[in-house]
Amino acid sequence: MSPEVKERIENLIKQNKIFVFMKGTKLMPQCGFSNNVVQILNTLGVPFETFNVLEDAEIRQGIKEYSNWPTIPQVYINGEFVGGSDILIEMYQKGSLQETVEVALAS
Repeated sequence: MSPEVKERIENLIKQNKIFVFMKGTKLMPQCGFSNNVVQILNTLGVPFETFNVLEDAEIRQGIKEYSNWPTIPQVYINGEFVGGSDILIEMYQKGSLQETVEVALAS
């Protein structure tokens, strides 16, 4: 991954409390896993931003290297990598996602 791609990724993550690298957009997810993440965040009613990795091959590959996580979507809260669709679903079901999001938005 080039230093430029790493910097772009870091800037996106730092500028938003909740950020999702996904396939498609939050208004039109283009895979089921990305849709799951969008639905969970919408259910929580929290503000979040997304980046469509289908529109940028460098970011699509770079984010996998950046997080050392092989799949998309990837969710970042307060600059920290949280996980993908399965992890978000699990956290949501346990109630820990709501807590994590509330703490992030309060800071």
